[in-house]
Amino acid sequence: MVSDGEIGMEIRAAEFFGNASRRFAARRRANGAHLAATLVLAGAWAVIPLRAANADSQLARGKYLVSINGCTDCHTPGHFLGKEDASRYLGGSDVGFAIPGLGVFVGPNLTPDKATGLGNWTTAQIVTALTTGNTPEGRLLAPSMPWREYSNLTASDAQAIAAFLKSLPPVQHQVPGPFGPTQTPSVFVMSVEPGDVYAGLPKPGGPPPASPGSPPSAPDTK
Repeated sequence: MVSDGEIGMEIRAAEFFGNASRRFAARRRANGAHLAATLVLAGAWAVIPLRAANADSQLARGKYLVSINGCTDCHTPGHFLGKEDASRYLGGSDVGFAIPGLGVFVGPNLTPDKATGLGNWTTAQIVTALTTGNTPEGRLLAPSMPWREYSNLTASDAQAIAAFLKSLPPVQHQVPGPFGPTQTPSVFVMSVEPGDVYAGLPKPGGPPPASPGSPPSAPDTK
């Protein structure tokens, strides 16, 4: 026969082990919550360097594409004159392109200067102009800008170019023009001429061209 004392001991043992089990379960829940919080924080901190690495990779890709596509040729002052001004990289040319019947167009400032460059353009607007030729003002870019070729860019490459342009230091340089077909350009001009027209142009180091109606100059016999 089980005594009252033995029954009491069994009850106390059950209470002890029951409380221990509940304490263990509570501790496991607390540890699980702590682990989950730790993983969330670790994930958040991992996202930050990943995003930075992605941004750096995009800018590097954009810089590479701008370089191999020769954007600096038409958009950095001094390039066509043999002395490129690296301090005004992509800050707008000082030489215009003559398009027959349209006029003369100077490569604009591509830096994010708000007054003279692309500082007021969004990334999407830069991508649109680059791939369709349409500017935010509703103009179509001049034929000297090869946007038809750039329309074949992938979306990610076009975005990378736009991101790189927006990352440049702003250069304040308002390029002149565009000049209409009857206007006199204030910059050097690159043009495509028929052979007979080119032959009549003054040659480097030669005498200046004669004015219309003036007698030809005597040949130099010395």
